[in-house]
Amino acid sequence: MKYYLISALFLAVLLTGCSSTLDTSNFSPDERLKYAIKLYDEKSYEEAVNEFQTIVLQYPGSKIVDDAQYYLGMTRYKRKEYILAAFEFSKLIKNMPASEFVPTSQYMLADCYYLLSPMYSLDQKYTKKSIEEFQSFVDFFPTNEKVAEAEKKIVLLNEKLAEKAYNSAYIYEKLEYYIAATMYCDVVIDTYHDTKFAPLAMNKKIYILIERKKTGDAVEEIDKFLEKYPNDSNVETLKKLKTTLTTQTVTTKD
Repeated sequence: MKYYLISALFLAVLLTGCSSTLDTSNFSPDERLKYAIKLYDEKSYEEAVNEFQTIVLQYPGSKIVDDAQYYLGMTRYKRKEYILAAFEFSKLIKNMPASEFVPTSQYMLADCYYLLSPMYSLDQKYTKKSIEEFQSFVDFFPTNEKVAEAEKKIVLLNEKLAEKAYNSAYIYEKLEYYIAATMYCDVVIDTYHDTKFAPLAMNKKIYILIERKKTGDAVEEIDKFLEKYPNDSNVETLKKLKTTLTTQTVTTKD
């Protein structure tokens, strides 16, 4: 009798500790969702993915399917499977637009791309995608508590794109491809005007114009710089440079 009691207790512990062995085939949809969320909370993400996927497939018309779809995305996110997580969140947004999980899913979709965004020197498709999705979140859910965080991340992502464009200008300048260098400076100045790279790009453009013997254009650019960035550390240097360039122009005419 004692042997059977010990065996029964061992079996109970085994079933409790190894959640993947639990037979959920007779569970109601609500019971199955509750069990899947329990797996998620316990960080049993592999088993949780299987359960959430099963719920989505078996109960497509159920009131709990958006819960399962959302948690499926979150489970992928927790596993750092950001491309798969983005796919799951986008499915919820597209197929269940009335779900209460749409605002959070929109934010999480953007955040997946944010975490996929590489260093500035690499391809920036995920950076651009993240900005697009964060902006959609801000536009569609302006009162959401996550808006301020989304806007901060947009700023960081734009800084990365600005740095990439500025670095391209630097490289082309070193190669003496001045027209291409000027073009990338303009990209930074016009597109990323609210980043720290904008005054750097404008300053660089001034010296490139001088190198290209476009003195008049350089002076005009200095005036724009002084008006736009009156407190920049390069202001005094550029004022002196403007005086020198203007004097040279007058001397040349005479």
